[in-house]
Parts: sequence; C-alpha cells; structure tokens
Amino acid sequence: MTTDERSRWDTIYSQRVNVVYPDPDPLLLLYTPPVTHDEPRALDLAGGLGQNAFWLAEQGYTVDLMDISRVALMRAREEMIARTLRRVNVFQVDVEQVRLQPEIYDLICVFRFLSASVIPQVRAAIKPGGRVIYETFNTGSREQRPWMQESYLLRQGDLLGYFGDWRIVHHAELRATSQVVAIKA
Repeated sequence: MTTDERSRWDTIYSQRVNVVYPDPDPLLLLYTPPVTHDEPRALDLAGGLGQNAFWLAEQGYTVDLMDISRVALMRAREEMIARTLRRVNVFQVDVEQVRLQPEIYDLICVFRFLSASVIPQVRAAIKPGGRVIYETFNTGSREQRPWMQESYLLRQGDLLGYFGDWRIVHHAELRATSQVVAIKA
C-alpha cells in the first residue's frame, strides 16, 4: 500500500470517531477454539479498530493487532485502556509489506482484507494445528459496491483454494463475501 492508501484509511476512520465501537465478527465468535495451553498467540491482520483482537485477548490469547491506519490504532489504544486490556500488541504496518515469522501463531483472523501476496505468509505463520479464520469480499460485492477494485476481490471458491490442503472447518460463498475456517495440518 502507498502513503495514499494510509491517508485514505486514516480519513475513513476519522469519519467514524463517533460511531459505536463495533462488536467482534460473528465468524470469530463461532470458530475460535478455546485456549488449551499457556501463551496462545493470535494475529488480527488488517484489524482496524481491534474489536476482534480485544475479544481474542479476553479469551486468553496474546494478540498482535496490525493495521495501516494510525487513526484506527489510536482509537484502538484508547479502547484498550478503557477495557484495561494488556494482552494486545498494536503495530502500525503496511500489511502488504509485513513479514511474519513462521509458525508463531495459534490463530490468525482476517476480515474484509485481501492481498494475495500476504496469504502465503499467513499460511506459514500459523503453527501446525493452528487455525485461520478468514472472510473477505468476493466479486459479488460489486453489485452493491461498484467502486471496489477488482484486485481486492476474490472469485467465489478462490479463498477455499488457498487453504484447500488444510482441514476445512467451515466454508461459505455468500453473495458478497467468501469465508473459510481451516486448521493447518
């Protein structure tokens, strides 16, 4: 992403200052496994305001929250203080440029973000037995959002293909989004 993208997202989040803080994504609530060992790690990639990271931290995960928007992450830090959360690490990064360590996370969640170049890193960063929870826009979303760039949209079935060699826990192709929950062998 460019500086223009960063500015665009900062503007979007600046306009949402008075909006009620969002709830965690329902897919996360349905498919996050309970904590079964000490020091479980999770990543909320392109996590914006951090509502998913906060929920994961409340479940016992130590969470890395990564996003490009300084404005979103500043609001996330304020919310962390209000909730007295200490298990969330906040990183302002261009997610398309990030370099994730291999086999570091028990869980990675990604919602409404797509960069095909990042998916191999997501796959590699999950520990064996770990899980990805991913939902992103597909080409069907252009019916309601014709301005969306094709490069940020998947064709139906593409997301499943990225994780087809993993154990699929959930897969859905909805009108505007594709979802997959998969466990790494």
